[in-house]
Formats: sequence, structure tokens, C-alpha cells
Amino acid sequence: MNKARDQLIRFVVFATIVTAFGSSAEAQQPTKVPRIGSLSGQSPSTSPARREAFQQGLRELGYIEGKSIVIEWRYAEGKFDRLPALAAELVRLKVDIIVTGGPQATRPAKQATSTIPIVMAQDPDPVGNGFVASLAQPGGNITGLSSLAPELSGKQLELLKEMIPRLSRLAVFGTSINPGNAQNLREAELAAKTFGVELQYLDVLGPKRFETAFLAARKGRADAVLVLQSGVVIAHRAEIPELAIKNRLPAIYPRSEFVIDGGLMSYGSSLADQFRQTGLYAGRILRGEKPGDLPVTQSTKFELVINRRTATSLGLEIPSKLLFTADEVIE
Repeated sequence: MNKARDQLIRFVVFATIVTAFGSSAEAQQPTKVPRIGSLSGQSPSTSPARREAFQQGLRELGYIEGKSIVIEWRYAEGKFDRLPALAAELVRLKVDIIVTGGPQATRPAKQATSTIPIVMAQDPDPVGNGFVASLAQPGGNITGLSSLAPELSGKQLELLKEMIPRLSRLAVFGTSINPGNAQNLREAELAAKTFGVELQYLDVLGPKRFETAFLAARKGRADAVLVLQSGVVIAHRAEIPELAIKNRLPAIYPRSEFVIDGGLMSYGSSLADQFRQTGLYAGRILRGEKPGDLPVTQSTKFELVINRRTATSLGLEIPSKLLFTADEVIE
């Protein structure tokens, strides 16, 4: 009887120890840290503000890089043909989300996966590009931010007219194969009629066309240049302001980076705001929301940036009204 009792006691003690060790092992199992893949056609040095804004959006939902989340940063550094391989690499890493910096990165990401959620930081025409079914109901695995705002080109022309009251002939640099180009051009044409400005459209399909376009603008006696947004001009943004100054042609651009690189002025969507919202979208998906159910958001915050040094070099005096309304003036 005592022997049976001792055996029972030993069994209970053993079971208790095994259970305790098992519970301890389960408690020590590491929690899976979410992993985001960031895919960009640019280089790290060109977009530190965007990176910080994206991280800010994540932090607002409690995701901190290096602590509660891992971010795999991949940059093509202007070599867009590298993007498919980088997208495939992120898929092999089994990231939870892929964030794309623009349509040049979104397309290879879409081709690489139909299951991993993709969040676009910006896209001029997500529906036209075939990334989403509609802005309100994207469907599939892609959502994010749209930079589609064709009325911007009209506002840009208005700002140029304020900067250069004598403006009567305007060269417009566009890229016909770029989604949204036709809409932007139509808006510019409407604004040109309102302000009595004659337009000269020049199709820029590659970097080798930039110098030719400026020569054509000068030959056409343009007073200024309006640069429409496209992947071609974004990838070579430092070259265009240099050519504009070389040819003594004031120009307005779609992004502030052009002005930082020496361009005269820019008016367009706030990239910092777009990338912050991208971080928020990524955080919401990590919390369980489906990308197909999250509407694509259009830009609501825009910014005017002016380079005073460039204005001086071009012999322009910036009107006080523009200085007062500018979000940033680079001295």
C-alpha cells in the first residue's frame, strides 16, 4: 500500500515538473516580429524625409523599427530594371507587407505576389495602372495613396504667372506614356486659356530628351517651363534644374526635391504626409485589416516650395504674396 502511494506521489511530482517546464518553455517562445519590405526605385540618400515620415506613421500605431517591427529596405538607386529582382527577394523573405515608393516599384511587386499585401505610397492613376479595381473598393492585395490630382498643373501655371507676370509662352514637359499625363496636360491647357498663355508641349520619353526639350523650348521662345510628374523626370530630378538654369528658363516642378536640387519652385502633394499615411495603412493591415477593404486615399495636403537663390540667379524678384504663402523658402 505504501509502495503504491509512493509511486503515485512520484508520478504527481514528475507530472507537475513536466507541466511547469512546458509552461515555462511556452512562455519563453519569442513573439513573431512583423516584417515589412520597403521597395523603392530611388536611392537612400534621396529620400530620408520620406523614410522618417513612414516610420512616424508606424509609430503612431505602436510599431517601432528595431523593437516591435523589422523593415527590410530595398533601393534600386535609379536603376528600375533592378526592381523585379528586389521584389522577388522580399517575397522570398516572406515579409508581411510590401510598401512601394511609386508605380515603377508597385508593378514588379504586383507581379511578384498576389497574396502579400502591398501598400502604395503614391500612384498617379492606380485604376488606370491596373493596380486596383476602384479607389473606393480596391479589391485584391493592393491599396494605399494616390497622387492623382490633374488640377495641380493648372495651379502650377497660376503660380508661374504670379512669379513671372509677363509670362505668355509656356513649354510643358510631359511623358506621354505616363499614366495621368493626358489629364494633367488638359488641365494645363484649360488654365492657359484662362491666363492667355500659349502652350508648347514637349514629350520627354527618356533622359536623353531633356537637353533637346530645353533647346526646343528656347527655340519656341518660351518664358518658362512646367514639368509634369513622371517616372522619367523623378529618376533624373537633379539634371533638369541644372539644364533649366543653363538655358535661363524658370521652371516649376511637381516635387520639392527638384527645388532642393536647385529648381526654382515646386507645387505638389506633400510627400511627407503621403508616406506618413502609408505607415498608418501598413500598421492597420498588420492589425488585421485587409488591403482590398481599405479605400485608396487621394492627396489632400499640398506644398509650395521656392528657391530664393535660383530666383536671384535667374534675375527674378519673388512677389511678397508668394513668399507669404510658401510652405518653405530655400535661402
